[in-house]
This record gives sequence, structure tokens and C-alpha cells, in this order.
Amino acid sequence: MVAWVRRVRTGSGATAVQLVESVSGERRIVAHVGSAHDEVELGVLMEKAYRLLESYFQAPLDFGVGMPRVKADLLGPASAGLFPGGKGKPKRVMVAPAGVLKTASELLYDVIAGVYDDLGFDVIGDRVFKDLVVAQIVEPTSLLDVDRVLSELGRVPASRATRERTLDRCVSGSYRSQIAKACFNHASTRGDVSLVLYDVTTLRTQAAKEDDFRKVGYSKDRSIDPQIVVGLLVDREGFPLEIACFDGSKAEKLTIIHVVDTFKARHGIEHMVVAADAGMLSETNLNALDEAGYKFIVGSRATKAPIDLESHFAWHGEFLTDGQIVDTLTPRRGNNTDNDPDELGEPVWDPDKYPSSWRAVWQYSVKRFAHDNQTLNAQQARAQAVVDGVKAAHKARACQVVCVSRHLDLCFHDHRATRSG
Repeated sequence: MVAWVRRVRTGSGATAVQLVESVSGERRIVAHVGSAHDEVELGVLMEKAYRLLESYFQAPLDFGVGMPRVKADLLGPASAGLFPGGKGKPKRVMVAPAGVLKTASELLYDVIAGVYDDLGFDVIGDRVFKDLVVAQIVEPTSLLDVDRVLSELGRVPASRATRERTLDRCVSGSYRSQIAKACFNHASTRGDVSLVLYDVTTLRTQAAKEDDFRKVGYSKDRSIDPQIVVGLLVDREGFPLEIACFDGSKAEKLTIIHVVDTFKARHGIEHMVVAADAGMLSETNLNALDEAGYKFIVGSRATKAPIDLESHFAWHGEFLTDGQIVDTLTPRRGNNTDNDPDELGEPVWDPDKYPSSWRAVWQYSVKRFAHDNQTLNAQQARAQAVVDGVKAAHKARACQVVCVSRHLDLCFHDHRATRSG
């Protein structure tokens, strides 16, 4: 079967545009597109006819080449053209409709690359490394799949071998040290680094077996796969200053001293305050920070409240106002008699007078108290449902229950009114 566009002059002098096909030597009109009385109408009808021809009779070519458009003249009486009184009929050229050849998020790449340069990371002078950084920000993916992300950003990705050599240069070229210095320069020019905050997280890997670095350890997402431990030091605005990686079995509290010491040595800082959460709270860490001349702020666990606030509870009861702060002492290890409940008023911490205690600042929050009450009551209700046999308990992994004896333990409800500050 062959199909084409045909122009026929009508009895009224107009030019009719038709779709015609030839099957087994016989011709027949498939569709009458319309009749044109001037060049404008003819051009519109011819374009419509070609579109119908492409839609119903011709499969689109895979080469990106459209069907050619030919110039068509009216078959009826000659007209004066589009502009009567002119020198002649204007020339009209039929062209194929526009098509999208390529799309790329080049603006997104330019914005992220601009921030990269503004932070001073261009000191590295490695284009492939810069591309890898931008690609990981846009879509964290594997080294094999990063070329797809870069192509979508309008970049020409380097080969896989080049990308692997770039990762090797990150170590041999001390890229982490150069970037850390750039981060410090940026943070110090917009504020100060007298207060730094430290936290730790775990990153799960896809390694099938453990090695010297990727090991099974305590996982924040309860994974049993090999992982690594990452420690991050930031300024008071949350801008990163120092990062370090440890093997997956490393305890969180054993990482802070290494990161803080590295940061101090790299930039020659003498005085700063280190803030961390309760996970970093250990006698060894606090003593090490103190001996190194650092001041520190660490979160305290709620189980310390009965000891730290014993004197306050003895003289004022457990009534606290919203936002009230209790400045007292906490034993460095175990318990001691520095906070004597027989004496009115909280002791004022002095390192020489109370060498076996740290300063402890507790703050009460009504909003947090209500939140804790709601959470603890929900936990108690779920536990009571398990005790009553209404709801089945979740079976712990690798745990086999031989003899079941259920009872409700309300110890976790004690002292829920106090929070660390």
C-alpha cells in the first residue's frame, strides 16, 4: 500500500487537499482534508495532511529525519498574494515541526558547581572529582551508574577507569585535608569556631564479607551488614569542619577524641568548646577532653536525674516551672557526697573545691514533659496489652522463648519530668 497527499482543483476554483492511497493498483480517497482559497489556507491544510499521513500511514523513522515538505501552489485562479497591491506573491517555505533532540539539567549542575567553587573546593583542581561530587549530591549512586547522572546534567562523564583513578588520588593527594582547610576558612570568615558540635552515624555497605574496615557493629538502622562509622564535627550553624571514618565495630564514644585532636592540630586552635550528645558521655572521654584543655558540653542521661537533683527534690519537691534551670553537680564517677541534700541550695561548681564532680545544668520543659508522658503512656499501654495476652509481643531476632513469664515493669516511668540541658 502506498499513500500520499494530493491537490485537486474544485469546480469553485479552490484547491482541495486529499489523502489518497493505492492498493493493488487501485486508487481511492482516504480523507478530504479541506479546500483552500489562498496560500495561507493551503499551507495550513497541507501541514495537516502531512501530519495525518505520518500518523496513519507512515511509521516514524528512527534516524530522526522527518518526511520532506514540498512547496505547494494553489491550483485555482491566481491570487494577489497575502498583501494585495504588492509586487508579487510572497514565497512560503514549508518546514517540518520542531523536535526535541536532547534535554539536560545544566542549570542544576552550574548552581551546585558554583557553590563548590565559592566554598573554595576548587583548590583541588580536579575536574573529574568535581563532577563526582556534584553527581553524588544530585543522586547518590554507585561509581558505575554515575555516568548516567552526569549525562543527565549535560556533562561528558569520564571513563570508569578514570573515575577509579580519581578516587585513588583522593587519598594520595590528601583531598580531605585540603577540603577541611577550605571549610575552616569559610566558617571562620563568617563567624567563629569557638563552639563545635560532634556526632556519629553508621553507614551500611553492600560488602558480602567483613574486611579490615567494613565490619559488623552496632547499627543505628538495626542492620546486620558490614558497615563503617562516620564522625562529623560542625560549627554552631551546622557547617561541616572535620570528618573521619572508622571501622564498623568502633564504639561511638571512642571516636570523639581522635576527631577533635585532628581538628585542633590541623588548624592550630587552642581554645574551643566541644558539644556532644549522651552517646559521647563517658568518664574516659570527659577526662581526656579536660586534660587536653577543652571545655565541653555533653548531654546527660535522664537516669542521672535522681542523683544530680537529689538536693533540689529534698528542699523543693518535684514541682518545676516551665523553663526552670537547676545548676548543680554530677559525680564524675559513681556517686559522692558533694551534693549534700541536708544543705539548702545547690552547690556552686568549682573544679578545685569539687574535683570529683562536673557541673550539671538541668532544664525543665512543660512541652517536653507532655511529649514524654504521651510516649511513655503509649509504651505502657502496648506492654500491658502483651501482658494481658491481647497483643503478641514482637519476637526479637535470634531469640528463642522457652518459658514465658509476663509482668509489667514500670521502672522506666520514674523521673520522667526531668530533662538534661
